Amino acid sequence: MRTIAVSPVSSPAPSSVTPLAAGWRRFALLRILAGTALIVLPVGLTMFAAHQLVDKSMRGLWPQLLAAALCVLGYRCYVRSVEGRAMTEFGRAGAGRELGTGLALGAAMFLLAIGILAAAGAYRVSGSNGWSALLVPSTELVLVALFEETLFRGVLQRNLERALGTWPSVAFSAILFGLAHLPNANATAAAIGVTVVAGLLFAAAYLATRRLWLAVGMHFAWNFMSDAIFSVTTSGHPGKGILAGSTAGPDWLSGGAYGIEASVVTLAVLTLFALGLFAAARRRGMLAAGVA
Repeated sequence: MRTIAVSPVSSPAPSSVTPLAAGWRRFALLRILAGTALIVLPVGLTMFAAHQLVDKSMRGLWPQLLAAALCVLGYRCYVRSVEGRAMTEFGRAGAGRELGTGLALGAAMFLLAIGILAAAGAYRVSGSNGWSALLVPSTELVLVALFEETLFRGVLQRNLERALGTWPSVAFSAILFGLAHLPNANATAAAIGVTVVAGLLFAAAYLATRRLWLAVGMHFAWNFMSDAIFSVTTSGHPGKGILAGSTAGPDWLSGGAYGIEASVVTLAVLTLFALGLFAAARRRGMLAAGVA
Protein backbone atom coordinates (compact mmCIF):
# COMPACT_ATOMS: atom_id res chain seq x y z
CA MET A 1 0.00 0.00 0.00
CA ARG A 2 1.31 3.42 -0.94
CA THR A 3 2.06 5.65 2.06
CA ILE A 4 2.70 9.36 2.55
CA ALA A 5 6.02 10.38 4.08
CA VAL A 6 5.70 12.55 7.17
CA SER A 7 8.67 14.26 8.80
CA PRO A 8 9.59 13.25 12.36
CA VAL A 9 8.41 15.48 15.18
CA SER A 10 9.24 15.81 18.85
CA SER A 11 5.71 15.10 20.11
CA PRO A 12 5.40 12.37 22.75
CA ALA A 13 4.36 8.89 21.72
CA PRO A 14 0.88 7.80 22.85
CA SER A 15 2.30 5.70 25.69
CA SER A 16 4.07 8.70 27.24
CA VAL A 17 1.08 11.01 27.60
CA THR A 18 1.20 12.90 30.91
CA PRO A 19 -1.33 11.45 33.39
CA LEU A 20 -4.23 13.74 34.18
CA ALA A 21 -4.77 15.24 37.61
CA ALA A 22 -7.34 13.72 39.94
CA GLY A 23 -10.89 14.99 40.32
CA TRP A 24 -13.22 15.95 37.50
CA ARG A 25 -10.31 16.13 35.04
CA ARG A 26 -10.24 12.33 34.98
CA PHE A 27 -13.49 12.24 33.01
CA ALA A 28 -13.21 12.55 29.23
CA LEU A 29 -16.66 14.11 28.79
CA LEU A 30 -15.92 16.90 31.28
CA ARG A 31 -12.55 17.59 29.65
CA ILE A 32 -14.25 17.78 26.25
CA LEU A 33 -16.87 20.22 27.57
CA ALA A 34 -14.19 22.39 29.17
CA GLY A 35 -12.06 22.41 26.04
CA THR A 36 -15.05 23.17 23.82
CA ALA A 37 -16.08 26.11 26.00
CA LEU A 38 -12.57 27.59 26.05
CA ILE A 39 -12.40 27.45 22.24
CA VAL A 40 -15.95 28.22 21.14
CA LEU A 41 -16.69 31.10 23.51
CA PRO A 42 -13.81 33.43 22.56
CA VAL A 43 -14.32 32.76 18.85
CA GLY A 44 -18.09 33.22 19.03
CA LEU A 45 -17.91 36.34 21.16
CA THR A 46 -15.27 37.91 18.91
CA MET A 47 -17.31 37.42 15.75
CA PHE A 48 -20.52 38.52 17.46
CA ALA A 49 -18.92 41.68 18.84
CA ALA A 50 -17.33 42.53 15.50
CA HIS A 51 -20.64 42.26 13.68
CA GLN A 52 -22.69 44.05 16.33
CA LEU A 53 -20.35 46.80 17.50
CA VAL A 54 -18.10 47.59 14.53
CA ASP A 55 -19.27 49.23 11.33
CA LYS A 56 -19.05 46.96 8.30
CA SER A 57 -16.62 49.32 6.57
CA MET A 58 -14.19 48.98 9.49
CA ARG A 59 -14.31 45.22 9.94
CA GLY A 60 -12.06 44.30 7.06
CA LEU A 61 -10.24 41.04 7.64
CA TRP A 62 -9.17 41.43 11.26
CA PRO A 63 -12.13 39.82 13.12
CA GLN A 64 -11.43 36.40 11.61
CA LEU A 65 -7.70 36.64 12.30
CA LEU A 66 -8.32 37.79 15.88
CA ALA A 67 -10.80 34.94 16.41
CA ALA A 68 -8.26 32.45 14.98
CA ALA A 69 -5.60 33.69 17.41
CA LEU A 70 -8.03 33.47 20.33
CA CYS A 71 -8.92 29.93 19.26
CA VAL A 72 -5.31 28.83 19.70
CA LEU A 73 -4.96 30.81 22.94
CA GLY A 74 -8.13 29.19 24.27
CA TYR A 75 -6.72 25.76 23.45
CA ARG A 76 -3.45 26.65 25.17
CA CYS A 77 -5.39 27.71 28.24
CA TYR A 78 -7.27 24.42 28.15
CA VAL A 79 -4.24 22.12 27.94
CA ARG A 80 -2.36 24.05 30.62
CA SER A 81 -5.19 24.47 33.11
CA VAL A 82 -7.16 21.26 32.56
CA GLU A 83 -4.56 18.76 31.33
CA GLY A 84 -1.62 20.37 33.14
CA ARG A 85 0.90 20.19 30.31
CA ALA A 86 2.52 22.21 27.54
CA MET A 87 0.67 22.76 24.24
CA THR A 88 2.69 20.43 22.01
CA GLU A 89 -0.02 20.25 19.32
CA PHE A 90 0.92 23.74 18.14
CA GLY A 91 4.61 23.55 19.03
CA ARG A 92 6.91 25.83 17.01
CA ALA A 93 9.65 23.32 16.25
CA GLY A 94 8.89 21.82 12.83
CA ALA A 95 5.68 23.83 12.48
CA GLY A 96 6.67 25.35 9.15
CA ARG A 97 7.57 21.97 7.68
CA GLU A 98 4.35 20.32 8.85
CA LEU A 99 2.14 23.22 7.82
CA GLY A 100 3.83 23.41 4.42
CA THR A 101 3.40 19.67 3.92
CA GLY A 102 -0.26 20.00 4.84
CA LEU A 103 -0.77 22.85 2.39
CA ALA A 104 0.89 20.85 -0.38
CA LEU A 105 -1.14 17.71 0.36
CA GLY A 106 -4.42 19.64 0.58
CA ALA A 107 -3.74 21.39 -2.72
CA ALA A 108 -2.70 18.12 -4.37
CA MET A 109 -5.88 16.38 -3.21
CA PHE A 110 -8.09 19.13 -4.57
CA LEU A 111 -6.22 19.38 -7.88
CA LEU A 112 -6.53 15.63 -8.34
CA ALA A 113 -10.27 15.72 -7.65
CA ILE A 114 -11.01 18.78 -9.78
CA GLY A 115 -8.79 17.44 -12.57
CA ILE A 116 -10.77 14.21 -12.73
CA LEU A 117 -14.05 16.16 -12.70
CA ALA A 118 -12.82 18.46 -15.48
CA ALA A 119 -11.74 15.47 -17.57
CA ALA A 120 -15.20 13.97 -17.07
CA GLY A 121 -16.89 17.22 -18.15
CA ALA A 122 -18.22 17.91 -14.65
CA TYR A 123 -16.21 21.12 -14.13
CA ARG A 124 -15.43 23.94 -16.55
CA VAL A 125 -13.96 27.44 -16.44
CA SER A 126 -15.74 30.27 -18.23
CA GLY A 127 -13.57 33.27 -17.27
CA SER A 128 -11.82 35.08 -14.45
CA ASN A 129 -12.96 37.13 -11.45
CA GLY A 130 -9.60 38.86 -10.86
CA TRP A 131 -6.95 38.52 -8.16
CA SER A 132 -8.92 40.48 -5.58
CA ALA A 133 -11.09 37.40 -5.12
CA LEU A 134 -8.19 35.78 -3.25
CA LEU A 135 -8.13 38.09 -0.25
CA VAL A 136 -11.70 38.11 1.02
CA PRO A 137 -12.18 34.39 1.77
CA SER A 138 -8.62 33.75 2.96
CA THR A 139 -8.93 34.97 6.55
CA GLU A 140 -12.27 33.24 7.01
CA LEU A 141 -10.76 29.98 5.77
CA VAL A 142 -7.84 30.35 8.19
CA LEU A 143 -10.35 30.62 11.03
CA VAL A 144 -12.40 27.64 9.79
CA ALA A 145 -9.36 25.36 9.50
CA LEU A 146 -7.90 26.33 12.88
CA PHE A 147 -11.21 26.24 14.72
CA GLU A 148 -12.44 22.91 13.36
CA GLU A 149 -9.11 21.09 13.69
CA THR A 150 -8.49 22.40 17.19
CA LEU A 151 -11.98 21.42 18.33
CA PHE A 152 -12.46 18.08 16.57
CA ARG A 153 -8.92 16.76 16.68
CA GLY A 154 -7.27 18.68 19.52
CA VAL A 155 -10.10 18.41 22.04
CA LEU A 156 -12.53 15.71 20.90
CA GLN A 157 -10.34 13.07 19.27
CA ARG A 158 -7.51 13.30 21.81
CA ASN A 159 -9.77 12.99 24.83
CA LEU A 160 -11.77 10.15 23.32
CA GLU A 161 -8.52 8.38 22.53
CA ARG A 162 -7.45 8.57 26.18
CA ALA A 163 -10.67 6.85 27.20
CA LEU A 164 -11.39 4.50 24.30
CA GLY A 165 -8.24 4.05 22.25
CA THR A 166 -7.29 5.24 18.78
CA TRP A 167 -9.83 3.65 16.45
CA PRO A 168 -13.01 4.44 18.43
CA SER A 169 -11.80 8.03 18.87
CA VAL A 170 -11.14 8.34 15.14
CA ALA A 171 -14.58 6.96 14.29
CA PHE A 172 -16.52 9.09 16.79
CA SER A 173 -14.71 12.33 15.98
CA ALA A 174 -15.13 11.79 12.23
CA ILE A 175 -18.85 11.05 12.56
CA LEU A 176 -19.39 14.13 14.72
CA PHE A 177 -17.38 16.20 12.22
CA GLY A 178 -19.71 15.05 9.48
CA LEU A 179 -22.86 15.63 11.51
CA ALA A 180 -21.68 19.15 12.35
CA HIS A 181 -22.13 19.96 8.65
CA LEU A 182 -25.81 18.94 8.61
CA PRO A 183 -26.99 22.58 8.97
CA ASN A 184 -25.05 23.56 5.82
CA ALA A 185 -27.09 24.43 2.76
CA ASN A 186 -28.05 21.52 0.50
CA ALA A 187 -26.51 18.88 2.79
CA THR A 188 -27.48 15.37 1.71
CA ALA A 189 -26.73 11.90 3.06
CA ALA A 190 -24.00 11.55 0.44
CA ALA A 191 -22.51 14.93 1.38
CA ILE A 192 -22.38 14.07 5.08
CA GLY A 193 -20.90 10.67 4.26
CA VAL A 194 -18.02 12.22 2.29
CA THR A 195 -17.54 14.80 5.06
CA VAL A 196 -17.18 11.95 7.56
CA VAL A 197 -14.40 10.55 5.35
CA ALA A 198 -12.80 14.01 5.39
CA GLY A 199 -12.94 13.78 9.18
CA LEU A 200 -11.11 10.44 8.97
CA LEU A 201 -8.48 12.06 6.77
CA PHE A 202 -7.83 14.90 9.22
CA ALA A 203 -7.85 12.42 12.11
CA ALA A 204 -5.14 10.45 10.30
CA ALA A 205 -3.13 13.64 9.76
CA TYR A 206 -3.20 14.28 13.50
CA LEU A 207 -2.20 10.69 14.31
CA ALA A 208 0.72 10.75 11.88
CA THR A 209 2.34 13.68 13.71
CA ARG A 210 0.49 13.94 17.05
CA ARG A 211 0.26 17.65 16.23
CA LEU A 212 -2.29 19.83 14.44
CA TRP A 213 -0.21 21.72 11.87
CA LEU A 214 -0.50 19.06 9.17
CA ALA A 215 -4.29 18.76 9.50
CA VAL A 216 -4.77 22.54 9.60
CA GLY A 217 -2.68 22.96 6.44
CA MET A 218 -4.59 20.26 4.56
CA HIS A 219 -7.96 21.63 5.68
CA PHE A 220 -7.12 25.21 4.72
CA ALA A 221 -5.57 24.31 1.37
CA TRP A 222 -8.57 22.24 0.24
CA ASN A 223 -11.03 25.00 1.14
CA PHE A 224 -8.79 27.71 -0.34
CA MET A 225 -8.40 25.93 -3.66
CA SER A 226 -12.14 25.27 -3.79
CA ASP A 227 -13.36 28.71 -2.76
CA ALA A 228 -10.65 31.24 -3.66
CA ILE A 229 -9.17 29.63 -6.79
CA PHE A 230 -11.72 27.43 -8.56
CA SER A 231 -14.96 29.10 -7.35
CA VAL A 232 -16.53 25.78 -6.38
CA THR A 233 -19.29 25.59 -3.80
CA THR A 234 -17.61 24.42 -0.59
CA SER A 235 -19.74 22.40 1.83
CA GLY A 236 -22.84 24.29 0.74
CA HIS A 237 -21.16 27.73 0.72
CA PRO A 238 -20.92 29.34 -2.76
CA GLY A 239 -17.38 30.18 -3.83
CA LYS A 240 -16.12 33.13 -5.88
CA GLY A 241 -12.43 32.87 -6.60
CA ILE A 242 -10.00 33.82 -9.33
CA LEU A 243 -11.46 31.41 -11.86
CA ALA A 244 -15.10 31.70 -12.84
CA GLY A 245 -15.79 27.98 -12.63
CA SER A 246 -18.89 25.85 -12.38
CA THR A 247 -19.83 22.20 -12.04
CA ALA A 248 -22.28 20.21 -14.13
CA GLY A 249 -23.58 16.69 -14.51
CA PRO A 250 -25.26 14.22 -12.14
CA ASP A 251 -25.02 14.96 -8.43
CA TRP A 252 -23.14 11.74 -7.68
CA LEU A 253 -20.34 12.98 -9.93
CA SER A 254 -20.36 16.78 -9.50
CA GLY A 255 -21.58 16.86 -5.91
CA GLY A 256 -24.61 18.97 -6.82
CA ALA A 257 -25.49 22.10 -4.89
CA TYR A 258 -23.42 21.06 -1.85
CA GLY A 259 -20.19 21.16 -3.84
CA ILE A 260 -17.64 18.56 -4.84
CA GLU A 261 -17.43 17.38 -1.21
CA ALA A 262 -20.50 15.29 -2.11
CA SER A 263 -18.87 13.78 -5.22
CA VAL A 264 -17.83 10.16 -5.55
CA VAL A 265 -14.55 11.45 -6.98
CA THR A 266 -13.81 13.36 -3.79
CA LEU A 267 -14.75 10.30 -1.77
CA ALA A 268 -12.15 8.24 -3.63
CA VAL A 269 -9.42 10.89 -3.37
CA LEU A 270 -9.93 11.50 0.36
CA THR A 271 -10.01 7.77 1.06
CA LEU A 272 -6.73 7.25 -0.79
CA PHE A 273 -4.90 9.95 1.14
CA ALA A 274 -6.45 8.93 4.45
CA LEU A 275 -5.22 5.35 4.02
CA GLY A 276 -1.73 6.66 3.32
CA LEU A 277 -1.70 8.76 6.48
CA PHE A 278 -3.12 5.96 8.63
CA ALA A 279 -0.35 3.70 7.32
CA ALA A 280 2.23 6.36 8.20
CA ALA A 281 0.79 6.67 11.71
CA ARG A 282 0.89 2.89 12.22
CA ARG A 283 4.44 2.65 10.89
CA ARG A 284 5.59 5.33 13.35
CA GLY A 285 3.90 3.67 16.32
CA MET A 286 1.41 6.48 16.86
CA LEU A 287 -1.65 4.34 17.62
CA ALA A 288 -2.71 3.86 21.23
CA ALA A 289 -5.02 1.97 23.53
CA GLY A 290 -7.07 3.96 26.02
CA VAL A 291 -4.82 5.46 28.71
CA ALA A 292 -7.13 7.46 30.96
